Amino acid sequence: MQENWFQIVLDTAAATVFDVLPIVGILLFFQLVVLRQRIPNVRRLVVGSIYVLLGLTLFLVGLEKALFPLGKIMAEQLTDPAFIKAGRAVAETIDWRDYGWVYLFAAAIGFSTTVAEPALIAVSIKASDVSGGALSAWGLRIAVAIGVALSIAVGAFRIVTGTPLYLYMIVGYLLVVIQTALAPRSIIPLAYDSGGVTTSTVTVPLVTALGLGLASTVPGRSALIDGFGLIALASLFPMITVMGYAQLNSWRASRGRARSDGDEPNDG
Repeated sequence: MQENWFQIVLDTAAATVFDVLPIVGILLFFQLVVLRQRIPNVRRLVVGSIYVLLGLTLFLVGLEKALFPLGKIMAEQLTDPAFIKAGRAVAETIDWRDYGWVYLFAAAIGFSTTVAEPALIAVSIKASDVSGGALSAWGLRIAVAIGVALSIAVGAFRIVTGTPLYLYMIVGYLLVVIQTALAPRSIIPLAYDSGGVTTSTVTVPLVTALGLGLASTVPGRSALIDGFGLIALASLFPMITVMGYAQLNSWRASRGRARSDGDEPNDG
């Protein structure tokens, strides 16, 4: 039976309006009742709100009809025993080492979606402006993207092996605590925020779909128990890589100063 796309978009738009109404109500209450001020630029505000509702509606439809199925299909294809056993004896068993393409795909998805994440782009540009160019916007984006790539690859490994999530979280946050004591103080708040901006509009849908797809296709895994948790790792690893990026920059700067001091002529 062919889907009625107009009805799907209409239902999604109605649900979106219902979800946004509480936000609108709070803003109007504080503007009109608490502040007792007129709403400025009403026409512009209405037009912008329509754009927001339209964008959210199309985005949600795209998630349901494209991104979620795409992540599940890719997970099913990469974990298909026929693909994994290609060129091998049928009797050979499959273990975690045979899922190399899954780990690579997970890392590639994590990196590419994070680089394209609008929230991260905005934060990196502001961080570069505030630091006067000391922090490169592209450098920060790449550092966060590497962290997410590592986290999704490790998360895929966790799903394949069935190891508990809390072990990875404990080790990861212990490393964050150690880095917090050693990293430059100016980068720590930004590093902590970098973990949050990765879990946004582009990254979350694909990563969630990948996790659920893997858990439903790897034998012995539960979609509920093993399929979730990738987003938690995606919030953790960027803190590690961003602080590592700042520590590397600090080390390079101190090394450059030491070289310049060593090259200065001795007046004595």
